Amino acid sequence: MLKLEDSYRHKGQRKELVKTIRKKGIKDEAVLEAINTLPRHFFFDSALDSHAYEDKAFPIGEGQTISQPYTVAFQTELLQIKPGDKVLEIGTGSGYQGAILHLLGAEVYTIEYQKKLYDRTKKFLAKLGIHLHFYFGDGSKGLPENSPFDKILVTAGAPIVPQSLLKQLKIGGILVIPVGDKNTQKMMRLTKKSETKIVQEEFDNFAFVPLLGAEGWK
Repeated sequence: MLKLEDSYRHKGQRKELVKTIRKKGIKDEAVLEAINTLPRHFFFDSALDSHAYEDKAFPIGEGQTISQPYTVAFQTELLQIKPGDKVLEIGTGSGYQGAILHLLGAEVYTIEYQKKLYDRTKKFLAKLGIHLHFYFGDGSKGLPENSPFDKILVTAGAPIVPQSLLKQLKIGGILVIPVGDKNTQKMMRLTKKSETKIVQEEFDNFAFVPLLGAEGWK
């Protein structure tokens, strides 16, 4: 049963969480404010409520996790979200990352590979009044029918950068994706300068659940 009460204690714990991720190097004030605003404990079963503001990932069923808040902030900061950006999120999961993007003013298209998670999160975010465009299917192929996108965020570890996703980026658009093996991935930011020129940057190592699908892990 979900607790949808946001107490002074929860708000205080969020402030402490923001301090923690600021110390780890997150500088984007809009991202920090979104994390301070969104009650992460809403995304937890009441039995795990006390862990909601630890800077850790937690299981949410179907072999998936709610990402560590620092990881959410790190990926979001790399995306450089501007209000009105059309953003594709690969891996809806708990909905927490998509909700952060929504709070930053993005129009979010989100796709989930696991049907149970898709159904659950779609209903849950509607209850919170957070409106995303939900899709069920193979995120590694993106959403060509809704492209192009200003930004694309992949929240699962990929073996390679899916070419389908690069094709669906606008010129000037940014793709943030963890790439590596099933245990450790390097965070990458790819900026599409033209149809033929992609600028690639590499950041820290992270550990994500695997990206499943035609252009992910089979």
